[in-house]
Amino acid sequence: MKRCALLFAVLALCVGITPAFAVTSGTSNVTLAASANTMIQIVDPAITLTPTSTDYDNDFVVAAGASGLRVQVKTNSSTGMVLKVKCADATPQIALADLLVKTATAAGTGGSTLNSYTAITGADQNLWSTTVAQHPWQVVTTDLRVQNLNAYDDAGSAGTTSYTNTLTYTVVTQ
Repeated sequence: MKRCALLFAVLALCVGITPAFAVTSGTSNVTLAASANTMIQIVDPAITLTPTSTDYDNDFVVAAGASGLRVQVKTNSSTGMVLKVKCADATPQIALADLLVKTATAAGTGGSTLNSYTAITGADQNLWSTTVAQHPWQVVTTDLRVQNLNAYDDAGSAGTTSYTNTLTYTVVTQ
């Protein structure tokens, strides 16, 4: 009996007959349910503006360009995003009318910028926007101007007197 089975296997190989295997297959779908997501990173969490005698003569001091406050933003939203800024301090030490902001950072595709100095408020103000997804980090620099310098007294002791306001940045999808 064993010889017959062996003979049959050798004969099958010679003739090219191979045993049949049942093959079945199927598919599975993988779905990513992506949601619009925006992110922000504060690059410069603080800045100190120290006026010079020329600044006091001009009655304002500026921190602009590389000296301004930088934040990074990005989004996967196909409709883009808006970067907003405000000063929500209950009792701001620098009068809101004296603290001006703008950005020279070019707007994203189809977006806009606050490109002239505007007094900060306690409500969100649109600083920069884009109308398309912004996948890599985009650096947006806030230029600052404090005016009416002579209204801010120094305590008279050695050193300087600091006046501080906190800016709050928010990024939202459009």
